[in-house]
Amino acid sequence: MQNVKDPELWELAKKRASFKSHLAVYVVMNIFFWLLWYFSGQRDGNDRFPWPVWPMLGWGIGVVFHYLGAYVYPKDNSVEREYQKLKNRQSNSNN
Repeated sequence: MQNVKDPELWELAKKRASFKSHLAVYVVMNIFFWLLWYFSGQRDGNDRFPWPVWPMLGWGIGVVFHYLGAYVYPKDNSVEREYQKLKNRQSNSNN
């Protein structure tokens, strides 16, 4: 028996695996940034606002959108939607 992959499920699996890798890198790098900030002594300076907040927030936005694309709207294909709209329009104009 041949192992045939469903193309839609394969794409979904790739999106989710990609998100999990992205999340792991995000967590590791943010831990590194916070440790760097803590051990560099900047926490004792006049500027008490921690700089790692900025990369954490900026990159976090990207992680959220990646999550939405992999889990919340995984089959959101704008090309397919536009094709269906055009196809429906064409069939309506022929009637």
